[in-house]
Amino acid sequence: MEIVVRHAEPGDYLALHRIYTGPRAAAGTLQLPFRSAEHYRKWVEESVDNRFALVACVEGEVVGGLTLSISTNPRRRHVGHIGMAVRDDWQGRGVGTALMHSALDLADNWLGLTRVELDVYTDNDAALALYQKFGFVIEGTHTAFAFRGGAYVDAYSMARVRVP
Repeated sequence: MEIVVRHAEPGDYLALHRIYTGPRAAAGTLQLPFRSAEHYRKWVEESVDNRFALVACVEGEVVGGLTLSISTNPRRRHVGHIGMAVRDDWQGRGVGTALMHSALDLADNWLGLTRVELDVYTDNDAALALYQKFGFVIEGTHTAFAFRGGAYVDAYSMARVRVP
């Protein structure tokens, strides 16, 4: 099985809608479970210079998405922030690894970012293992970070820093 990572295209919005509204993906991200496909159409069509939207495909089917956003603050232009999700039925099959590898290659070799940040729920063991595999470390804990499933959940702030 080959996982191909490419830039998200406008026609990917239905696949992104399916990814981010899946019960496991919605529970693991800040996305809401009942967003419309139109929401994702507008998001993927919006051209923003500081945002790189990637998708992972297997046999042409989009099964994961990742966004790498670069800070617009002049003093933090060396910083990127990652958000990602893998379709519920594709989790644990290497999709997240492929997306992270491509995003960090972009960050390191094309954008010159020295710091890449992300937030992850403290109970998301699979995501924590993935991020640690790529050199991310926990820098702090956000108490009551988000409201999910009727309760507040904590999140870790993680970063990978590569100073030249």
